[in-house]
Order: sequence, then structure tokens, then C-alpha cells
Amino acid sequence: MTRRREVVRVLDALKTVEGAGVRLHRAFGAREVPLFDPFLMLDDFRADRPEDYLAGFPWHPHRGIETVTSMLAGRVEHGDSIGNAGTIGAGDVQWMTAGSGIVHQEMPMPVDGAMGGFQLWVNLPRAQKMMAPRYREVRAAEIPVVSPAPGVTVRVIAGECAGAVGPVQGIVVDPVYLDVAVEPGAEFVHPVEEGYTVFAYVVDGAGRFDDGAGRFDDGAGGEAHNRQVVLYGDGDEVTVRARDLPLRFLFLSGRPIREPVAWGGPIVMNTEEEVREALREYRQGTFVKEGSEKKGVEVGSGLF
Repeated sequence: MTRRREVVRVLDALKTVEGAGVRLHRAFGAREVPLFDPFLMLDDFRADRPEDYLAGFPWHPHRGIETVTSMLAGRVEHGDSIGNAGTIGAGDVQWMTAGSGIVHQEMPMPVDGAMGGFQLWVNLPRAQKMMAPRYREVRAAEIPVVSPAPGVTVRVIAGECAGAVGPVQGIVVDPVYLDVAVEPGAEFVHPVEEGYTVFAYVVDGAGRFDDGAGRFDDGAGGEAHNRQVVLYGDGDEVTVRARDLPLRFLFLSGRPIREPVAWGGPIVMNTEEEVREALREYRQGTFVKEGSEKKGVEVGSGLF
């Protein structure tokens, strides 16, 4: 018997400043640990003014996590300590596993005056926190697009939807990452793994995320709009219905890690001592481990 997931929390993305002065909205972060386990943070860096983002994210380290950048408009130029360099633009995705340690930079630039996208941080379990770093750029043309129901269009980045499998595979926490568009009055119904963390982040429009039935003005919960994140309780299916405007949202699920989280800026480990050790290594120049050079991790190599 299907057990539909109910919405347990709706959060507003909050304004913050990161990097060298990038103004963005944070859907969730350190304050919400462990609600979104295995996901650590989701940043929305859509912006209208170049001065809000041109300072970018100069060279900085990561350890113990994966970072996922997906673009709506503009481009982000990437470079890292294992020799990768590239640019992602509208519709593209960058999936980087920091593992034992990587130093990189991400510099946003407008295209035709527009720039915006999202960055997700995904935790790694203790057994994989010191895995070898790896990197991949996924072009928009590589991402399958399906229509699981009338009025619904889904870009499948990771996981599966309507028989299509996303190009990002072999990730530790078994994620599903979908970019979903729903026309007014249409419904998106999707099965999910019981016990997995599931959330949605609204990019445009408004909708009901807990039940496709009923009217929007009947006082029921589970409604959300642009720059709100919806966290689900447990179950094996979700139903989302758009209101009177087109709805677009990011839909994610992943297997919880259920381990202690010690967070020190761009370093996320299991203990505070592990964080301090990582920062000491960064200062001493021993942060990037031997064997982490660009060997077998070329862009688009299919290692994922």
C-alpha cells in the first residue's frame, strides 16, 4: 500500500554573504543539521546585479563532502588542485567530490546580463571522507528530459524518473536529483525510498507539496513558493500540484548517514579534531594528498 509523504517543515531561504562577498539565499545549512542528512547546505545564487556575485569564490579548500553546482543562467568558471579547469553554463551541472582534500575556485560571470544557479553540499560518511577527489562536468545535453505525466517535465540529473536514469551515478548516498517543471493544475507523483531524506526547493511559482487533492484555499499545509524549501516526513511517494502559475522546483532524496557532523567552514568531518587537523594541513601545504593528482579523473571521464 502506498504511503504518501507529508510535509513536516517549510523554510524560507535566508539572505547571507559567502565567498569574497557573494550575496545569495541559503535554503538550509549548519543550523539545520541533521534535519536534511545527508544533505548539508543548499545555496541559491540567483542575482540581478553583477556586484552581488562578481567577487566569486576564490581559491579555498574542501574535505569530507561533495559539492553540486547547477546553473540556470550565466556561467561559472572552475579550477582546482587536481588539474581540472572548465566552465559550466545554463542547464549544466558540476559534481565534485572533495574527499581527502581539494582546493578550488568558482568564479561566476553573467551571460546576456543574467547569472544564477544553485550549489548543494552533500556529506560523505566516515568510511569515504578521505576517498580520492574526483570531478565531473555534466552538459545540459547529457541530462535526459522526460514527461512522467501530462503537464510535467523532469530533467533527471541523478537517480531515475519515468524510466530515465541521470548521468551522475555511483554517488555514495544514492541521491535522486530532479529539476521538475509542472504546468498550472498538473500533478507530479514520484516514488521515493522509505527511510531516505526527501526535500524540494521552489525555484518559481507555487504549489502544494503534501497532497494533490483538495483546493489551495482549504487551509491545508504543505504549500510553498519561490525560495522556500519543503522537507518531507517518511513514506514511499510524493505528490506535488501546481497552483495557477507554472511551478518549478528541485527535488532531492538521499540515504541518511546518521553520523556526527563537525563543521568548520568548507571542511566537514566527524570530529572537531579532524577539522582542526585539516586546517593545520591546509596551512602547512600538506592538505592535498599524494595520489590526488589528475589521474583518471578527467572531465566527463565517466567515473561517476
